[in-house]
Amino acid sequence: MRSTPLLIEAEPVKGYIVHVRFEDGTAADVDLGYLVEYGGVFEPLRDPGYFRRLRADSEAGTIVWPNDADIAPETLYSKAKQQAASLA
Repeated sequence: MRSTPLLIEAEPVKGYIVHVRFEDGTAADVDLGYLVEYGGVFEPLRDPGYFRRLRADSEAGTIVWPNDADIAPETLYSKAKQQAASLA
């Protein structure tokens, strides 16, 4: 059984802010700007245009980019839950 709900929507908002929505109804605007600090597979994300090419991957249950960079689903969900709670 899956412990993290599936990501069903991911849309770039502004800069490195992404609106995410999960199957359990959790939704938030999450700042993923910290990813540009990483090298390797995350290096292309420094280009805002490339960053905006993200998509929600139903199989992975998280955000992915064309170069197969992704975020651990648990990390993304945790950030969304924290952001949603801070606005409640």
